[in-house]
Amino acid sequence: MRKKLSPKLGIVLVLALVFSLAASLPAMAVDRSALPSFADLAEKVSPSVVNIRTLKIVKRSPMPGFQGRGGPMDRDFYEFFKRFFEGHGMPNKGTKQRSLGSGVIVDPKGYVVTNNHVVAGADEIVIKFKNGEEVEAKLVGRDPKTDIALLKTTKGDDYPALKLGDSEKLKVGEWVLALGNPFGLNDTVTVGIVSAKGRIIGAGPYDNFIQTDASINPGNSGGALVDMDGRLVGINTAIVAHGQGIGFAIPVNMVRTVMEQLRTNGKVVRGWLGVYIQPVTKELAQSLDLEENAGALVSKVVKDSPADDAGIKRGDVIVEFDGKKVKDSVSLPRMVAATKVGAKVEMVVMRKGREKELTVKLGELDDAGMETDREVAGGIEGLGMSVQELTPELAEKLRLRTDKGLVITSVSPDSPAAEAGLRRGDVILEADQEEVHKVSDLEDALDDLNKDKGLLLLVQRGKGTLFVVVKPGK
Repeated sequence: MRKKLSPKLGIVLVLALVFSLAASLPAMAVDRSALPSFADLAEKVSPSVVNIRTLKIVKRSPMPGFQGRGGPMDRDFYEFFKRFFEGHGMPNKGTKQRSLGSGVIVDPKGYVVTNNHVVAGADEIVIKFKNGEEVEAKLVGRDPKTDIALLKTTKGDDYPALKLGDSEKLKVGEWVLALGNPFGLNDTVTVGIVSAKGRIIGAGPYDNFIQTDASINPGNSGGALVDMDGRLVGINTAIVAHGQGIGFAIPVNMVRTVMEQLRTNGKVVRGWLGVYIQPVTKELAQSLDLEENAGALVSKVVKDSPADDAGIKRGDVIVEFDGKKVKDSVSLPRMVAATKVGAKVEMVVMRKGREKELTVKLGELDDAGMETDREVAGGIEGLGMSVQELTPELAEKLRLRTDKGLVITSVSPDSPAAEAGLRRGDVILEADQEEVHKVSDLEDALDDLNKDKGLLLLVQRGKGTLFVVVKPGK
C-alpha cells in the first residue's frame, strides 16, 4: 500500500526545487560565452596607439601687463610705449604651450597618423610608445580640410603597425574599440558600437564621420577606432560638448587617401569641377521635373572652369559622377576631391527634365576655388515682397556685384517670399530659368505659373547664387 506524503514534506520538496532553480539563474545571466571579450583584442592593438606630446613657442607682447580701455588715448599711449621699449631692446620672450594627443602607427617604418589639430603649429613633436620609449617625430604633411596629419619617427623601422580596414563595409550596430590617451591617461580602451555613418557636423568641407558611443574624450584625438578583427576603421577626432555617448571618427578610407598623398607629395591635391551647388529639395525637384529630390543642383558655373568647358549649365542637376550615383549635394564635393587631377570623368545631369551625358576633365582645387536711368519699383502681388529694377548706378550705390536683375527692397513677415528664405538685398536674376530685367518680366512669370510647382527663382546673394522656390499665397 502506497504511503501518502505529508503536506509539510510536499511543501519542503517544492521549495527545494524552487531554490535549486533560482541558484542556477545567476550562472545563466552571466554566461560569459554570450558576451564578447575585448581583452585579447585590446592587448593585440594597443601597442600601435601612441601618445603625442607637442611644444609650441608663442611670441608674447613686449608689454604683457598693459591693458587699456580701448579709447584713442589708450591706443596712442600703447604705441608710444611699444616704440620706446622695442627701441631699447626689451626682450620678447615666447611662452611655451604644451598639448597632448594620440596617434596610430600605420607603417612599420614609423609613420603615424593623427589629427591636424593635435600637431598644427607645433615646434616640437615627441611620440611616446606603450613600452615607455620616447622618440622625436617630424611632420610629413597635414590636411586641415580633413583634420588629418602624418608624422614620421626620426629613428627605428620596426614598429607595430595596425592593418587598415574598410570603413565602407562597417555596419551600424557593430562593436568597435576606441583607443587613445584621454586627459593624458595612457593606454585607455573604451568600447561601444557604430551609432551612425556619414554624419555631417560642420567640422569641414568633407564631413563624413562615423558616430560611436565608445567614450572619446580630450586627448583621444588622433587615436584609433578598430573593429573586432583589430583593423583600423577610423581616427578619433571629435566629441560633442556636454554630449555623453556621442563621439566621431574620420573613416579610414578617407584617411588612407589623404595619408598616401601626404606621404608622396607632402600635401593633398584635390580635383576641381568649378560649380556652386545646393541641395535638391522636394519643392525644387517638383519645379525642375525631377522624379526624386536627389543629386546636386548647379546654382553657378565658374567661368573657364572644367565644368564650363564641359558644358555644364546653371540649373543642371548632377545625378551621376564617374559611374556613381550622386545622392546629394554633400556627396559630390567628396567624390570630386577624391578624383585625380586631369582625369576625364563621365557625368550625367538632368537638364529641364531630360538626361544628358557630359565628359569633364578635372582641374586642381586651390585656396581661391569658392531701362537705363530709371528706378522702377513694384510690389509683387501674392509673394509679399517689393522689387526694384537694377541700374548700374543703383548697383554701385548698393555695392552689388551685378547690375542686372531685380533687387528685393522689402520682404513682408510670414509671406511666401519670407517662407522661401528670400531677403532684402537679394537680386533676382531669373524666374523659371528665364532672365528678368523688368518688374513686368517677373509678373509675366507669375501669370504663367503652375501654382502646384511654385515659382523657381535664381537669386544672387553676396558672392554666390542659389535657386529658391516660392509658392504664392492663395
